[in-house]
Amino acid sequence: MKLYNTKSRSKEEFIPLNEGKLKLYACGPTVYNYFHIGNARAFIFFDVVRRYFEYLGYEVTYVQNITDIDDKIIEQAIAEEQPFHKIAAKYANAFLEDCHALGIKKPHHQPKATDTMPQIIELIKTLVDKGNAYEVEGDVYFDTASLPEYGSLSGKQIEDQITGARVAENLSKKHPADFTLWKKSKPGEPWWESPWGNGRPGWHTECVVMSQHYLGDSFDIHGGGIDLVFPHHENENAQAIALTGKPLARYWMHNGFLNIDGEKMSKSLKNFFTARDILQEYDADAIRHFFLSKHYRSPIDFTRELIEESHKAMQNFYKAIDAFDPKLLEDIAGKEATMDQAELDFQDAMNDDFNTAKAIAILFDLAHKSKKAPDQIERGRAAATLLRLGKTLGFFQNMQSRSAREMPDLSKSLIELILGYRSDARQNKNWVLSDKIRDDLLAIGIEIKDSPAGTNWNLRK
Repeated sequence: MKLYNTKSRSKEEFIPLNEGKLKLYACGPTVYNYFHIGNARAFIFFDVVRRYFEYLGYEVTYVQNITDIDDKIIEQAIAEEQPFHKIAAKYANAFLEDCHALGIKKPHHQPKATDTMPQIIELIKTLVDKGNAYEVEGDVYFDTASLPEYGSLSGKQIEDQITGARVAENLSKKHPADFTLWKKSKPGEPWWESPWGNGRPGWHTECVVMSQHYLGDSFDIHGGGIDLVFPHHENENAQAIALTGKPLARYWMHNGFLNIDGEKMSKSLKNFFTARDILQEYDADAIRHFFLSKHYRSPIDFTRELIEESHKAMQNFYKAIDAFDPKLLEDIAGKEATMDQAELDFQDAMNDDFNTAKAIAILFDLAHKSKKAPDQIERGRAAATLLRLGKTLGFFQNMQSRSAREMPDLSKSLIELILGYRSDARQNKNWVLSDKIRDDLLAIGIEIKDSPAGTNWNLRK
């Protein structure tokens, strides 16, 4: 397997720290509002990373944080006239609900920043004691000049960090690039006691504490959106190196931006959509297919036409597997079997820096084979492989609900009885009656298919 490592700007062979195990951390949300469709790309992609390593047989530990104290949360609390913790709880719960609706598996650990305050304070204290941080009137800053490796992830040099659009002016700092570890609380703001007075932690420190608590000083993969490379991930990594002498992660993976109809998403342009908005119009399969149909590092343009295409593509996949008994396919898909060429090609695509676009093309080939292969057994195996590999990408999660939606036994019996009458009509070459029964059933949502092996029926979607 080869992964593109942001740190080296190149694809590297993936070698886990511990054979057969994967330690993965991906940045979660700051819970001050519903997360937008651009955030959904990162959450879905790293869910696929986790799923694929599990498919390969790795023992995965996946950690994703929830930032529940931040300037934006405080601003939203003021706007909604609610305590900050109620705002954070409201949108944290909404985040979990929307992730579930998108078919995202719950991480093994999902810590909140406010639950790790003692560890955060201890980490900052250690950095101060080591000479990598300094305190000024209740604020604590990381001294970037104390760390020669600063900038090694993003490629940005300290000398380039001048006061301007990306580096706010703060005369208390030794250097404009120095970043906040602990922020002195203002009147009316939430606070925690610390050796430097009442305040709250900086965002970059929270993630170091939460990731290292569950994954150790250094772990395999750290992920997030491309906008997090600098300053967030750079500043996380700097603290880790200062603390332990080791980088926080060996591989840094970042997904590309999302645009809306060719433009950057913005509330002022009225093209700002939350994941919750889109889930009102499209199901999780269509949304996941839309994101995964393009390589994760490439920018992607959200348009109604493209997501409609993804919806149709998933309907095509469902038709391919609905032609077979779902319980039988689940049984075949769940069993160990000799891998055919399609599955080997799927693995080659995913092992090449998670080329999900190419992997989905292989699913299309399987869908075609499940319908057109001359042999019934071959068609069934293709459908079962489609189901198994599709689930590795997080597709077909509503298979059980679809099965649960099946008609009661009496209704099934009536359909079978009607099909028996139709079979008699066909044997008597009464094609008019046979076609009428078929058309009448289709009109009420029951689709039948004739084949040399017999007649099958299913609920039309």
